Amino acid sequence: MSTYFYPKLQAVAALEPYRLRTTWSTGEVLDVDVGATLRKYAALTPILEPEVFARVHLAEWGGGIEWFETELGPDNVYAWAQEQAGAVSHQMFGDWMLRNALSLQSAAQALGISRRMVSYYRTAHKAIPRSIWLACLGWEATRPHAQALPRRLPTAREYAVAHA
Repeated sequence: MSTYFYPKLQAVAALEPYRLRTTWSTGEVLDVDVGATLRKYAALTPILEPEVFARVHLAEWGGGIEWFETELGPDNVYAWAQEQAGAVSHQMFGDWMLRNALSLQSAAQALGISRRMVSYYRTAHKAIPRSIWLACLGWEATRPHAQALPRRLPTAREYAVAHA
């Protein structure tokens, strides 16, 4: 787990098969469905057994969610829970930066916010407002290359040409 990741996992409990209730240092209690992840990787399929799934617990020092010797990282679980709840996760924000080859500084310039706020969003130290995520998507769609902002979104044809 990254030392930069902020929310600390405090508790985990198994709910119905493949759903977990997680409690975080932020005070959030988030439910997350991990069924798709468990099915995706052969090494995790034994956890699909209901009696095994029910034995979920915090890994040593709260560093993850664990069954026998298999664990899920808390940063991934937090992101999945955020996304399943309809929020923007730090992983979505980080993927946007990666997809667009943006550094902290260039992302800050693209969004018109401070480099520090970009860092907070990237490491889940602060919740990502819906307006910021919409700005990310708008920036990605228009990809302005100058300081002047576009006055409209590109047409489907313009978008396809720009992203070919």
